[in-house]
Amino acid sequence: MARNLKKKDSSIGTIPGEPIFIGQKKVDEITIHAIDYDSIDLNELHPENIKDLFAFKQSDTISWININGLHDTEKIRAIAEAFGLHPLVTEDIVNTGQRPKMEEYDDYLLFVIKMMRYDQEEKRIINEQLSIVLGANFLLTFQERPGDVFEPIRKRIRKKNGRIRNVGVDYLAYALLDTVIDNYILIVERMGEQIEDIEAEILDNLNQGILLDIIDHKREMNFLRRTIQPAREFIFHLTGLDSNLMQDTTLPFLKDLLDLSIQAVETVDTYRDMLSDNLDIYNTLISNRLNEIMKVLTIFSAIFIPLTFIAGIYGTNFEYLPELSFRYSYFIFWGVLLAVAITMIGFFRRRKWL
Repeated sequence: MARNLKKKDSSIGTIPGEPIFIGQKKVDEITIHAIDYDSIDLNELHPENIKDLFAFKQSDTISWININGLHDTEKIRAIAEAFGLHPLVTEDIVNTGQRPKMEEYDDYLLFVIKMMRYDQEEKRIINEQLSIVLGANFLLTFQERPGDVFEPIRKRIRKKNGRIRNVGVDYLAYALLDTVIDNYILIVERMGEQIEDIEAEILDNLNQGILLDIIDHKREMNFLRRTIQPAREFIFHLTGLDSNLMQDTTLPFLKDLLDLSIQAVETVDTYRDMLSDNLDIYNTLISNRLNEIMKVLTIFSAIFIPLTFIAGIYGTNFEYLPELSFRYSYFIFWGVLLAVAITMIGFFRRRKWL
C-alpha cells in the first residue's frame, strides 16, 4: 500500500469530528514533553496528567508541548479539549494519511506536514505525520513516535542561541517547519548523489541490478514529490495569511521558507527527469546490444545460406554426379565453401557491416 495512503475502512460512515486512529501504532504509550520558556526562564517537564496542561494555555510564557503517539484517541481528545481545539482538528491529527495542509481557526492555526528522515541502512525514506497547532502562546506538535528532527531547535532554546527565546511562538512554528523542509532538501541531495552514481554506472556495467535501482529511486522520488508539492502549497498560503497569530516580523522568514520549499520541489523534479533519462538510456543500450547480437547472427546466417545451398546440392542422393568421379572433388568442394565464405566476409567488411 502507498505510504501516503492509509486504510480508512473503520472511519467510513462515522460521525464527523469523531477521532478514529488511522495508521500504524508505533509506540506503546503516549508521552508528553513540554518546554516552557521566555527570554529569561526555561522549564522542561514531562506531564503525566492531562490536567497539568491547562496551565500552559493561560501562561504568559511560550509553551511548546510535544506529544509522541497518536493511537490513544481518548488521550488525544483530552489534550485537544484542554486547548479548545475543534473536533475536526482532533480527527485530522489521529488520521495519519492526511495530505499536507493548513487550516485557520479563530484562536489557532493547524499545520499538517510529513516529517521525513533517510534510513541509511535500509536505503529508504522513513516518514511520519506531524501536526502542529499554533496558538497565541502555545505550540502543540503531534508525532507518531519519539525521535524527530527538532533537536537543534531544542538546543537553541536551551542555550538561548539566536533570536528564538526573544520572539513569539509563531517564530517557533517557523523554525520547526524550516527544519522539516531543510530535511527534505537533505534527503533529496542524498538520493541525488545515488542517482548520479547510477548514471555513471549505466555506461560501465549494464545489468539487471541497475534497472532495479532506477525503479526503486524513481518510486522514492515520486513519493517525495507527492509529499513536498502540497507542503509548498500550504507554505505559499501561509505567507499570505492575515492572522494575528503571525507577526509581521516573521513574514520574511516565511518567504525564505517558501523559497526553500520551491527549491526542494524543483530539485525533486530535476532528479525525476534524470531517472527517466537514465531509464531511456538503459533501454537504448539494451536495444543497441540486442541489435548488435542480431546483426552478427544475421551475418552468419547470410554466410551459411549459400554454403547450405551448395552442400544441399552435393548432398543429394543421385547416382550420377559428374564431380564424384574426380579424385580431389572433396577438397575442391571445401575450397569452394571457404572461398564463398571468405568472399562474403570481405564484402561485409567493405560495406562496414562487420
